[in-house]
Amino acid sequence: MQPEQTQDTEARIREQIAENPVLLYMKGSPKLPSCGFSAQASQALMACGKPFAYVDILQNPDIRAELPRIADWPTFPQLWINGELIGGCDIILEMFQQGELQPLVAEAAPEVDENGAE
Repeated sequence: MQPEQTQDTEARIREQIAENPVLLYMKGSPKLPSCGFSAQASQALMACGKPFAYVDILQNPDIRAELPRIADWPTFPQLWINGELIGGCDIILEMFQQGELQPLVAEAAPEVDENGAE
């Protein structure tokens, strides 16, 4: 990647993290995950019952290449809550099983009314 492209990608990633209180970088989508780890992570998040954003890194190879450097976390999925990296699949599942993920997501997730507006 060209240095300018790298800066654009980094700015895009930082913007995504800032604009989405609960954000999952994953392979595929929550409804159609492309790997088992992404499937487990998105299922745990969906079980929290709150809306969350996701980025399919398979559709965004620039983000897939750049995010591990920014996050200092080499693997996907990656869960970010309120701008902070929570971790990958193992951490997400462990926090969910211990009941620690649900309140974090509930507190961070935007309230959505019946019409789907925030």
